[in-house]
Amino acid sequence: MLQTEKYELAADRTLELVGNNIFKRKLRVKIKRLRAYNFEENMTTDTRRRVKLYALNAERQWDDRGTGHVSSNYVDRLKGISLLVRAESDGSLLLESKIQPDTAYQKQQDTLIVWSEGDNFDLALSFQEKAGCDEIWEKICQVQGKDPSVEITQDIVEESEDERFEDMSDTAPPIELPPCELARLEEISETIQNCLTTPLRKEKLSMALESENYIKKLLNLFHVCEDLDNTEGLHHLFEIFKNIFLLNKNALFEIMFAEDTIFDVVGCLEYDPSSTQPKKHRQYLKQWAKFREAVPIKNQDLLAKIHQTFRVQYIQDIILPTPSVFVEDNMLNTLSSFIFFNKVEIVTLIQEDERFLVDMFTILTDPSTSDAKRRDIVLFLKEFCNYAQNLQPQGKDSFYKTLTCLGILQALEITLVMNDQKTKSASIDILTAIVEFSPLVVRNYTLQQLNRTEGDRMLLNIAIEQMLSDSEPELGVAVQLMGIIKILLEPESMLTEKADFLNFFYKHSIQTLIAPLLINTIGDRPDSEDYQTAQLLGIVLDILSFCVEHHTYHIKNFIIQKDLLKRILVLMKSTHTFLVLGALRLLRKIIALKDEFYNRHIVKGNLFAPVVDAFIRNNGRYNLLESAILELFEFVKLEDIKTLCVYFVENFSKIFDEIEYVQTFKYLKNRYDQYQDRIKDRDKMSLDTSLPIIRSRFRRDPRQMDDEEEMWFNEEEDFADEYDTYNSVMKSVTEKNGPSQSPSQQSSIQQKSPPQGALLGSSSSVNSLSSTTTTATTLTPAVGVSGVGGVSSISGVSLSDVVSNASNSSSLDHSQSAAAATQAHLGAAAVAANIALHHQQQTALHNFQQQQQLNLNSTLVAAAAAAAAAQQQQQHAQNGYNFAALQQHQQQQQQELLQHHQRLVNGGAGSGGDSAGSGNTPNHSHSPNEEGEDLVMRQTPQHLLQQQQ
Repeated sequence: MLQTEKYELAADRTLELVGNNIFKRKLRVKIKRLRAYNFEENMTTDTRRRVKLYALNAERQWDDRGTGHVSSNYVDRLKGISLLVRAESDGSLLLESKIQPDTAYQKQQDTLIVWSEGDNFDLALSFQEKAGCDEIWEKICQVQGKDPSVEITQDIVEESEDERFEDMSDTAPPIELPPCELARLEEISETIQNCLTTPLRKEKLSMALESENYIKKLLNLFHVCEDLDNTEGLHHLFEIFKNIFLLNKNALFEIMFAEDTIFDVVGCLEYDPSSTQPKKHRQYLKQWAKFREAVPIKNQDLLAKIHQTFRVQYIQDIILPTPSVFVEDNMLNTLSSFIFFNKVEIVTLIQEDERFLVDMFTILTDPSTSDAKRRDIVLFLKEFCNYAQNLQPQGKDSFYKTLTCLGILQALEITLVMNDQKTKSASIDILTAIVEFSPLVVRNYTLQQLNRTEGDRMLLNIAIEQMLSDSEPELGVAVQLMGIIKILLEPESMLTEKADFLNFFYKHSIQTLIAPLLINTIGDRPDSEDYQTAQLLGIVLDILSFCVEHHTYHIKNFIIQKDLLKRILVLMKSTHTFLVLGALRLLRKIIALKDEFYNRHIVKGNLFAPVVDAFIRNNGRYNLLESAILELFEFVKLEDIKTLCVYFVENFSKIFDEIEYVQTFKYLKNRYDQYQDRIKDRDKMSLDTSLPIIRSRFRRDPRQMDDEEEMWFNEEEDFADEYDTYNSVMKSVTEKNGPSQSPSQQSSIQQKSPPQGALLGSSSSVNSLSSTTTTATTLTPAVGVSGVGGVSSISGVSLSDVVSNASNSSSLDHSQSAAAATQAHLGAAAVAANIALHHQQQTALHNFQQQQQLNLNSTLVAAAAAAAAAQQQQQHAQNGYNFAALQQHQQQQQQELLQHHQRLVNGGAGSGGDSAGSGNTPNHSHSPNEEGEDLVMRQTPQHLLQQQQ
């Protein structure tokens, strides 16, 4: 393989130098074949090139871009040797990065190569084997002309131009460290301190420390100083190693964190000059921190990586000072990357060891396993899940799917109910990690438990029971489980399982949740007033408030059917103010929904009484309880919730009459008075108008009058009984205002007769109906006032004149006979007559207004015609035309216009007669524009003739 790669590299260099195009094409074909062969060989047999590709995101976290095989080949498009990573799953290209001559590549931990492409875009290749990392590193160094023994190929310079040139002049001679002797520790410390000023000096110092094996020499001096009890020398060594950490070089970390040196480094960091006594970090790591191997780990590399990661994490979190004391935020970012990749490698190695995971879960679920052994396994799984937080979302999804398939949720059902507090706490941490990443996994598992027998407890109910049985004073377990339950009940994170899971919860789990609430609220006061119970009830109220806010009809049906709100408000009498506020908060969330079902439930159960009692017991103290109660009633006022406003004023207004420091209750009383005044006005209007009982029942709002008038005004269906009344009204209006009609028109109107069998259900004539409606009109003068009062008098004709003209067309005898006939019928006939009267009045008014508009239109048309004729005569006179011939032509046009108008009139009368003869209701379905055009044509010829003459 090495010979092939050397030939490939030589071919790439030759390709750059060849000038003959034909030879270059042939050479490229051979190189492509060679690369294809190399790639297939790498994919199948060579595991040295297997890598994971990482990219640093904006949050300074490494994103996993995939796993594949890396190679270094010449790319025509990039015109240079590039790093290529192809996915091992489908061979797709994950990375194509040209090796730039000025890019700084850095080798870390023998298996990592890190570099930057552009601004704020860092990449990293994590190799499965050290040999593969060394091969790619050699190729990178060959392209850049660097020595492969270095850990970084370029100097990272971030200073200004002046500082850059200054650094370049300083780099000419290498840094020479003083001899590693006990008497020169102070000089060594000063030298290292001075090299931290510039990145270039830091790089040179790192190379000197690494090449001369200087760190191990310093550790030997540490043993000498400790044996001699040389405190001054130990203080110098503390400063030296603290500054070595600040160099932020991965190669130095690998030396210091090796198995044979890490404890000596920790020992040097124990002697802080600012502390009077040295810390005992080594004692903690060697004696107090015990590694419990729950399941034997046969992979020694994995075991060593676990130990190293724990110790390095301890150094970062405990020993080293906090990052806030450093000038730069990323001063120890390499150390964080070291720990990050160690954790990722540990999780990957454990996931790949299927035998280890199967054995672990078998022991965990075995009934014969001791509690101590089970505790160790649960604690291991907790750390395992914590390490998995460093994975990317895709890796996390695979990780939790693996645990779910192995039975992690079934195991948690066992460990959650154990009496050992550490086991239970670790189990809750594991469940929290699973639910926070994918609540869908737990929901699906819960729904699958429906097929269980009655004796088996379900995971969700186990979590609720453990929450309610928490005995800790701070209720840490209960609060953590409450968060888990809320995440599972969050409808926004549910997809298709929303309805099924909520149905499951309200059928099988909510009874377990509210059990302590029902037990403690049997009477008028809470049965148990101890602090522990009050805290647990507060958590129950918090979850119920969450359900009220997010679950709509599920929780509404449950509260109303179980009368749960009444039991909750019993807690308003608790001696614990936080519990009283919890009950009040739930009531406030219910009222905020402005749901009339809830409002009627509150009124029916008189559920404001506990709130008012709590307000009275508070006795005017200015505290959170009083503010919360005032805000509740303020919300009712602002949202104008009529049901609750009326209920409150009618039952509790006298209690709050004397409260003047807020205007809420006075406003509620004023609103209530307005409601009552409106009801009285409505009743008074009903009595004044003498409406029938059936009609009055449905007039629930004063605005209904306008709606009914609009309906009658726009109604297209006409009653047959009103046709004669319509003709009478039109005749009266025409006699008062309009021009005289032709005899044919009058005869056509008189010949029209209404159909028999009108609204009253008898064969009496329309005259008797007119008499009846006249009597009804005198009894109900206010009907239609709101709809037509504004236009009751137009052009000198009042609405009373129209109605009286319509009614006077019949005799008094006919009125008496109609009244007698009406009394013979049932109350339904009276209702029909009243409706017909109202319709007649509206129709008469509508026709009257239309007639007035048509009269005005005819006048305007005649005036326009006269003006046009005069203008035409003037123009003809000016042009010298024969005036006699013009007058004869105008007379001929007038005769033709009169004949046309006569034909229209005769046609209209004929159609009316046909309608009357057929016994059907006259057809009024034509548009108002057509009717107006007909009336204008009836009147225009005579006016036009007079004006023209």
